[in-house]
Amino acid sequence: METQKRIIIVGAGFAGLTLAEDLENTGYEVYLIDRNNYHQFQPLLYQVATARLEPASISFPLRKVFQRSKNVKIRIADVLSVEADKKCLKTSIGDFSYDYLVLAYGCRTNYFGNKDLEHCAFPMKSVPEAIQLRNRILQTFEDAVITKSPEELQYILNFVIVGGGPTGVELAGALAEMKKNILPKDYPDKDFSKLTVYLLEGSPNVLNAMSDDSKKASRKYLEQLGVIVKTGTVVENYDGRTVRLKNGETIEAKNVIWAAGVTGNQIEGIPETAITRGNRLVVNRFNEIETLKDVFAIGDIAYMTTPKYVNGHPQLAAVANEQAKVLAKNFKLLAKNKPLKEYEYHDKGSMATIGKRKAVVDLPSFSFQGRFAWFTWMFVHLMLILSVKNKLTIFVNWAFSYFSNDSTLRVLIKPVTKKVDN
Repeated sequence: METQKRIIIVGAGFAGLTLAEDLENTGYEVYLIDRNNYHQFQPLLYQVATARLEPASISFPLRKVFQRSKNVKIRIADVLSVEADKKCLKTSIGDFSYDYLVLAYGCRTNYFGNKDLEHCAFPMKSVPEAIQLRNRILQTFEDAVITKSPEELQYILNFVIVGGGPTGVELAGALAEMKKNILPKDYPDKDFSKLTVYLLEGSPNVLNAMSDDSKKASRKYLEQLGVIVKTGTVVENYDGRTVRLKNGETIEAKNVIWAAGVTGNQIEGIPETAITRGNRLVVNRFNEIETLKDVFAIGDIAYMTTPKYVNGHPQLAAVANEQAKVLAKNFKLLAKNKPLKEYEYHDKGSMATIGKRKAVVDLPSFSFQGRFAWFTWMFVHLMLILSVKNKLTIFVNWAFSYFSNDSTLRVLIKPVTKKVDN
């Protein structure tokens, strides 16, 4: 019998998970390798950070997803390097040979080389980072209760969010709603009117990639909630106390959340000729890295130019899922020695929510804002959640929050400091 060909997928984000699911019960042996044993639903990380959802609601154990799969194997490891000439992937748990390698390891927070920002600002690209931020936000409220100095209180209660994309906009709206609806109930003995949320964006608008109507509506919604929106504003530095802007202004803030950009993760063995701006990997229309035979890249890490997208595709979950599905079809065609299908992104639109009954939705042919956009946003995100149990959990939490303007998830769980030697 012919030996079963092996596909190794690095990364269990949207792209990697979708590809593995579409290759289930095929003639390939599939290894899905990730440093975590779960898939995280990144669009809702901000709701974990603001104590609206528990981490388990947006995290899905990989082994549970593939319980009935006959050919997909899960391995939890850090990927160290790739030796393309030997078709070998080196990891923290050993070496894996492959016939085809798919890199779908995504991106990390980009601090643009500023070490002070990297050390002092909070990122929010993963579940552990969202939990860390949730703890910091809740601890900040506790610290505010016992702070007597007005100057120190203002420093503690200033939240600065850098980056006016969907993550920054949604997080700013959520914090503003906490100030309005939650803090007066939780802390009746403390006046939190000094809590100030700043949203700083370097481009001329928040949600700058969306339609003009959505840009205007999102800013209006944020300002209605009390968020101070500063566009055309670039952060020069942050030392843990003072945010310095390039225009000379300063903001004293204990909490700075960095949502201003991403850069591709890197592993050794990828030639410099295959890497372009943002540390993305240059691929052809079949998602294959042209300088490496039988090595593919999909999702945020992949940079593909097409007639419609001469500067590469946007780094969106929809692109990642589509690329994964086309690549899965191509692997099936490859097994039958049939011609492969080229990829092109079919824009389904984009959306963002700013607060209760406040959202913006851009579809390819038109856009809309407000209450209906908010319900559309909720429906689409619920449908994208993997399991029925998680859909129900999130729906119940959202329904409770809608009618009560509250949640019951503000639990401050501090990390254990004891080290166990064994």
